Amino acid sequence: MADSNGHNEALAALARCREKIDLIDRRLVDLLNERTVIVEEIGRVKKDAQLAIYEPKRETKVFENITSHNAGPLGSDSVKRIFERIIDEMRRVQKDRITLGAMPGATEATKD
Repeated sequence: MADSNGHNEALAALARCREKIDLIDRRLVDLLNERTVIVEEIGRVKKDAQLAIYEPKRETKVFENITSHNAGPLGSDSVKRIFERIIDEMRRVQKDRITLGAMPGATEATKD
């Protein structure tokens, strides 16, 4: 009986943790979309000024910003790798907006 109760308690704790993760994931998506709106504006400015999309010095500053403000437990190398992927996607958004002339806020599904 004790094993069954312990197992059920573990499953309930796991479910609570997963609910928290789901909430955090939704907040992350909201923040990523908020960031994307700003990136779209940056893309418009770059296009108007005929500036390059890729700015290695700016990316270095972003990495310095995020790693210097990282209190853990996630390591700075891990945070940097995550942001490398985020920046890659944001660069793709800018490229799509500039080269394809896609509407701001358009998604892959709405481009057709």
